Amino acid sequence: MEIIGWILIVASFIVAFIGTFYPIIPSVVFMVLGYIIYGLFFSFADLNWLFWAIQLLFVLLLISADMASNAFGVKKFGGTKAGMWGSTIGLIVGPFVIPVVGILLGPFLGAVLAELIFTRKGLKQAIKSGIGSLVGFLTSSVVKIIILTVMLVIFIIFV
Repeated sequence: MEIIGWILIVASFIVAFIGTFYPIIPSVVFMVLGYIIYGLFFSFADLNWLFWAIQLLFVLLLISADMASNAFGVKKFGGTKAGMWGSTIGLIVGPFVIPVVGILLGPFLGAVLAELIFTRKGLKQAIKSGIGSLVGFLTSSVVKIIILTVMLVIFIIFV
C-alpha cells in the first residue's frame, strides 16, 4: 500500500510540473493533491499548520505570478485586453489544434488575431502583442517551475 501511495504522490507532482506548459492542467491543484494523498496514505501529522501556511503563501504567489507575467508580457509589448484574452484562449486551444508546437504558437496567434479583429491596430502592432504574450507565457512557465520546485522541496523537508 505504501508503494501505491508514493506512486500517486509522485504522479501528482509530475502532473503539476506538466501543467506549467499545459494551462488546462491546474498545477497548483495537483501539487496540493500530492500533499493530501500523502496525508491520507501516511499521516497528516507531518504536514502541520506551519507547512500548510507556507504552502498557502506559495499557492497565492503562484497564482499571482502566473496572471501578472502574462499580463505584463502583453502590456509591455503594447498589447490590449483583447490581446491578453486572445493569448489566453490561444494558450488553451493551441495545444489541441497543433500538438506540441501549439503550446507556443497558440498564445502568439491568439494575441495577434484578437488584436487584429478587435483593436484593428495593424499587423505590426498585433505581432508585437503576440510576441509579448509568448514572452509572458515563457516567463510564467519559468516562474511556475521555480515556485513548484520550492513547494516540493518544502514538502520533502517536512516529510
